[in-house]
Amino acid sequence: MRWIGTFTKIWAYAGISAVCAAVLFLFGYVFFQGAGIISVEFLTEAPKGLVLGEEGGIWPAIAGSLCFTGTAMVLASVPAAASALYLVFYCRSQRLYQAIRLVIQCISGIPSIVLGLFAYSFLVRDLNLGRCIFSAGVALAVMILPFIEVRAEKAFREVPAELIRSSYSLGCSKLYTITRIVLPACRGELVSGIILGGCYAMGATAPMIFTGAVAYAAVPDSIFSPAMALPLHLYLLVAQGSTSMDTAYGTAFVMMAMILLSSLLATAYARRSQNRWKRS
Repeated sequence: MRWIGTFTKIWAYAGISAVCAAVLFLFGYVFFQGAGIISVEFLTEAPKGLVLGEEGGIWPAIAGSLCFTGTAMVLASVPAAASALYLVFYCRSQRLYQAIRLVIQCISGIPSIVLGLFAYSFLVRDLNLGRCIFSAGVALAVMILPFIEVRAEKAFREVPAELIRSSYSLGCSKLYTITRIVLPACRGELVSGIILGGCYAMGATAPMIFTGAVAYAAVPDSIFSPAMALPLHLYLLVAQGSTSMDTAYGTAFVMMAMILLSSLLATAYARRSQNRWKRS
């Protein structure tokens, strides 16, 4: 059976090599296509022409994407962490636990365009909030809530059980145990999950199109203002055809770089926070 172990090892190395090669090729191809357009002016100026991609930069789209993402992260993180805490430490009914898990799984399966349509109908039209960052943030928050909740629940369950039992045996309340032991131990994983959820939201085009993203807008000064967004900006550039493809590749590279950098920072922070907590 020795050949089975050798085959499995080769298969594993080939798989991880193929994944890394695909990611590097995708990133390198987009960078090669858009490298000629990337400059300080491209990153810091606003579009000047009536036709996107003809002249000007993408700074309003970068700022708008950060506003959309930040709003979604704030709105989703609190209920996601609270739901995970309840399921791990307070829920005693297996049927209730399974029902809540089913709801979370159903939310994760809703297409993003359906969430965008719901947010448009309910927030933009019925509540008359208009197309704004807040409306889009709500739709994106619902989309990333299951992602954050699953990671938070996993982090809470990985806290050593002997620490929790020791806290209870010393007479500490459940609330004290959660706030002084569980949350500090899981801080890195929680922050990492929220940031990765934000990376997921940053690339969601459909909810932004319906609820808050516009083709032309200045840097937003309020969450109740519309804003430009990198996914919509990229879509419009590609729709214009060959005259804007260089700018489209430049926009795609900037968005990929922002998501990749955020993912790396989230992973590094989670690892550093976990190591620091173990040493303490």
